[in-house]
Amino acid sequence: MSAQAQMRAMLDQLMGTSRDGDTTRQRIKFSDDRVCKSHLLNCCPHDVLSGTRMDLGECLKVHDLALRADYEIASKEQDFFFELDAMDHLQSFIADCDRRTEVAKKRLAETQEEISAEVAAKAERVHELNEEIGKLLAKVEQLGAEGNVEESQKVMDEVEKARAKKREAEEVYRNSMPASSFQQQKLRVCEVCSAYLGLHDNDRRLADHFGGKLHLGFIEIREKLEELKRVVAEKQEKRNQERLKRREEREREEREKLRRSRSHSKNPKRSRSREHRRHRSRSMSRERKRRTRSKSREKRHRHRSRSSSRSRSRSHQRSRHSSRDRSRERSKRRSSKERVRDQDLASRDRDRKDKKRSYESANGRSEDRRSSEEREAGEI
Repeated sequence: MSAQAQMRAMLDQLMGTSRDGDTTRQRIKFSDDRVCKSHLLNCCPHDVLSGTRMDLGECLKVHDLALRADYEIASKEQDFFFELDAMDHLQSFIADCDRRTEVAKKRLAETQEEISAEVAAKAERVHELNEEIGKLLAKVEQLGAEGNVEESQKVMDEVEKARAKKREAEEVYRNSMPASSFQQQKLRVCEVCSAYLGLHDNDRRLADHFGGKLHLGFIEIREKLEELKRVVAEKQEKRNQERLKRREEREREEREKLRRSRSHSKNPKRSRSREHRRHRSRSMSRERKRRTRSKSREKRHRHRSRSSSRSRSRSHQRSRHSSRDRSRERSKRRSSKERVRDQDLASRDRDRKDKKRSYESANGRSEDRRSSEEREAGEI
């Protein structure tokens, strides 16, 4: 990995997905099912055993240091209970390793010579001392790399004591077996990482195994599994206590309600008096509300009546003035019409009189003519 990639990974681990305003990386959240919860808790076997003889390759789920940083920030305010998912993952992985260890043990039992239980116990003692020496040597190397010289010297003294015990155990084991059988390499399966260990391995080989990444990685995974079991048990216990507490509170409330109902049934007079007081207080409050409503209604009515009387008086005055104007207009129109009608009647009378006179004059002349004619005829 280049220095730039290492720096980017370090920034992701410290600041999360929101650094540099990179919104494309926020399409997936740490709570998504596609994200490896063991990776968020820094215990995924794919990461721990990377680069070892048992390298598992790339995990099927998403691994992102930025998402781990987001989870660490969010977990301070809310419990997501991802420990349960990680515990199930590690339990499944460790169960597979333990099955492989048992298979390897059966294979060794089939291929190696049968030995008595006493000799097997002596050989097991040699293996235990080899394991102790290997762990101590790995610790010495770690302390030397850290610069802790005094502590590493103390551990080396323990290594020398373990070596002396090993020589004694090997002598006891050699004396209990024939020389031909003793020279054969007796193998043993490591209970931690399922690797094969030899009975006659030297200190360098033991130090490489017990201080190697594979063995330490399995130790880390197993320790993390035990820690997760403890954390999950504590959280489950806490949840159970909270549920029990809520249940007790509900039962207490129910008992209190039952006790109150029983007390009311035992003291009907007291309950009736309480009911009467409550009813009276409610009726008084209703009466007060009714009075306040009626007062407000009367105020509104008076205000409305005043405003309506004012408006009626104004409208009455306006209507009276308008009626006066209308009557004047009607009288004017009536007088003009009457004058026109009188004039028409007078003209008609004059015409009728003139016609009568002309008619009478015409009749008079005709009668005079007729009388004159009759006189003339009489005379003839």
